[in-house]
Amino acid sequence: MGVTRTDGVLQSAPKKDSGRAHRDARPEGTCIQVGRVEIGGPGFVVMAGPCAVEDAEQTERTAAAVAAAGAHVLRGGVFKPRTSPYSFQGLGEPGLHVLTEAGKRHGLPLISEVMDASQIPLMEESTDILQVGARNMQNYTLLRALGKVRKPVLLKRGLAATIEEWLLAAEYLLEGGNEQVMLCERGIRTFETAMRNTLDLAAVAYVKQRSHLPVIVDPSHATGDPRLVLPMSLAAAAAGADGLLVEVHPWPERALCDGRQALTPEGFQDLMRRLPAVLAAMDRHLSQPERPAQLLGVR
Repeated sequence: MGVTRTDGVLQSAPKKDSGRAHRDARPEGTCIQVGRVEIGGPGFVVMAGPCAVEDAEQTERTAAAVAAAGAHVLRGGVFKPRTSPYSFQGLGEPGLHVLTEAGKRHGLPLISEVMDASQIPLMEESTDILQVGARNMQNYTLLRALGKVRKPVLLKRGLAATIEEWLLAAEYLLEGGNEQVMLCERGIRTFETAMRNTLDLAAVAYVKQRSHLPVIVDPSHATGDPRLVLPMSLAAAAAGADGLLVEVHPWPERALCDGRQALTPEGFQDLMRRLPAVLAAMDRHLSQPERPAQLLGVR
């Protein structure tokens, strides 16, 4: 057993299998409240929206479509980590304002990625869930900074991270005092090239046994193919996931970022229609999003 230093005092570090993320630390499981939405309880939660906020019209149309279909959280990237420096990097702060206004109009809490500790104050003020992308799963400086934030964090699994490395990354957040942590399986790199990544649904079932943290699945990044998003979403629900993170775009062929893997609004509506039957077989249900009365009927 090692030691850690907190405020100048040496303390015993948790054992490998008895850390803060381990189910023994909270056998009843962790439930995270995001506005009117509970994540980690019996209800299944769907976060949906564009990979990247491109402009006001695209964001408004997407927000209206996913809200009408029953989504619980609006996703949208404003800071985008891209493999190529020449690819669209996001609109930054102006894009955040567009996303925030769309979320308000449709009564949807927001999730968006934070890439650097310097972005935390801006993102913390405007969004409801802070996302750590796969490329930053082992950015320990960022994780330590987010550990001090009292706002939910969605931690994506790294491109080639083991389950142990993923859970240890979560320990950085929990050790800092932030107990509102969710894990996100988004596919890992393997020798297979038919799909963008390999969705590790066994990891979902395994982590649900080992950890008390809610687990979300991102079938869009995992497969890179909208034809596979529906079956993999249903499989994720059957594997015990607590929710989905899905990309939706009104015009995927015109998208500036990852359009090839985005569902159309019609495709997303079909997904939401099919989920309840699978969830019922797992003794769960699709959460019923509560909208402020003045927003009911908005399209």
